[in-house]
Amino acid sequence: MSRDHADPERAGQLHHVELYASDLDASVPFWDWLLGELGYEPKNDWEAGRSWIRDPTYVVLVRADESDHPFDRDAAGLNHLAFHAASREQVDAITEGVRERDDAGLLFEEQHPFAGGYYALYCEGPEGVKVEVVAPE
Repeated sequence: MSRDHADPERAGQLHHVELYASDLDASVPFWDWLLGELGYEPKNDWEAGRSWIRDPTYVVLVRADESDHPFDRDAAGLNHLAFHAASREQVDAITEGVRERDDAGLLFEEQHPFAGGYYALYCEGPEGVKVEVVAPE
């Protein structure tokens, strides 16, 4: 079965997410790094975008046609993306990676890693999209 079509065995699960970036060149390095850390592999690469895939789920990043409308996670619409982590150690490793990056920032540092009441990373990428990486119990 093509990865671009639905798998009836995964009915109701997330198929893909498409994000628009006002500055694609500034956003690709963050998403490439983060998704690589989470086990995603490059899927497609074209002038106006990139995509990464892990099993049947993929993430697409596309250059926005209108870059004068900045992302606001507190407005109606998307607030954040949350990913499963393999372990607390993976959350810790990704957290250290975020701290070392110039294009991302740790959120809720004073409550990290239990800002949401469970072990997780909360960070913000270059376009302001909040990302959560949740550890298993």
